[in-house]
Amino acid sequence: MAATAFEETLARADYVAACALLAPQTRQQLEQDSDKPCGSALADEELPVADPVRTTQVYGRQALLRLEGDTLFLSQFDDGWKIVAAGCKPVSGEPYRCALKGG
Repeated sequence: MAATAFEETLARADYVAACALLAPQTRQQLEQDSDKPCGSALADEELPVADPVRTTQVYGRQALLRLEGDTLFLSQFDDGWKIVAAGCKPVSGEPYRCALKGG
């Protein structure tokens, strides 16, 4: 599962491998915002390393995963599921605020 693999790569500080699990727009936005290659930019984000998945909601080609310590949004692409947003926290009466997200 992409979410588990993403969290494992973050735990190992293997940011280049984590970048491969990002949706193209998310990766592009991260690099554009930081003016750095994805791996370096992702390391700077200091995303939480989350533990087991608590809940999963799938809506067609979109998914919301709540983990112990983080919330991830994913989309399904031709080559599998990719992380669209990470480091997300709920905000009362508003959409989630995410540290990492695509444009």
